[in-house]
Amino acid sequence: MKNKYRILKIAVTVIILGLLLSFSLKRFSGQKITDNKISVKMNEKTPVYFIDEKDIREIVKKENPSGKVGDLNIPVLEKKINSLPAVDSANVYLNLNGKLYLDIRQRIPVFRLNKDGKDFYVDEKGTEFPISRTYSHPCMLVTGDVKPDEYEKLAELVEKIDKDDFSKKFFIGISKSRGDYNLLTSDGNYKVEIGDLDNIEFKVKGLKTFVEKYLVFQDPQKYSLVSVKYQNQIVTTLNPYFKENDSILKAGNLELAKAPLLAAAKKPEAMPKVANTKKTKAPSVKPKEKIKPKTTVKPKETKKTEKKPAATKPKAKVKIE
Repeated sequence: MKNKYRILKIAVTVIILGLLLSFSLKRFSGQKITDNKISVKMNEKTPVYFIDEKDIREIVKKENPSGKVGDLNIPVLEKKINSLPAVDSANVYLNLNGKLYLDIRQRIPVFRLNKDGKDFYVDEKGTEFPISRTYSHPCMLVTGDVKPDEYEKLAELVEKIDKDDFSKKFFIGISKSRGDYNLLTSDGNYKVEIGDLDNIEFKVKGLKTFVEKYLVFQDPQKYSLVSVKYQNQIVTTLNPYFKENDSILKAGNLELAKAPLLAAAKKPEAMPKVANTKKTKAPSVKPKEKIKPKTTVKPKETKKTEKKPAATKPKAKVKIE
């Protein structure tokens, strides 16, 4: 009997709990998600404004026109927000009070790439996403035929430039031409050639030392190119349109002009020898070809003449003696 009463009590409690749960679920699913019950948080460290809170609320209303908790499909809503190009990740969940939370992290552009006439952003993971019509994020501008497998290394270079106060003020852009990367400077019209994206930190430090100890004391228009692509050396190219470089360039041109004259003085001594050898060889070959038929005739004539004197001479000698 006691066991029967226990079983009945358990069954009654389960039925009551089920009824309460179903009632609470109906009540919970019937609740409406008002604007006050929607919480949107942007969790990125650097503030970006590709998507604002208003855009997220509109997406929630489109995905749940009735506004009821029971009609909201959280996985579908989360997938919809994650599909936005400027969104890196999104987490959507409800609490027991029917309040909807949306934690969103937007992509932070590291640089803006102009490639094949199109502009787009690239984040630290090397992911491309389009620019916005309503918001432009301040970042390094990169131009040229940059390959997708170079995005991450290029992002590391830009981040190193942004962290250093000197580099951030000195470099305003990056361009790629003929396979080499060049840094565009704010001071002067010259470029800094760095070559590939290897040993970037060492190259930037070397350039910084060169600028602080030498280039600061020169006119910024003096050079058109400063190259640090070669190991342990810095190569500079003078600007031909800078007037103060005229004397230096003229001296260099005079030295270059002397080189052909020396080469031309040596060439007449060597060239006649080659020409003479060619001339002597040419006639020696041609007569041989013409003489061949003559030589075939001469031996026959010589043989006959040799036989006649051999026969006549001994006879004459005998007669005289």
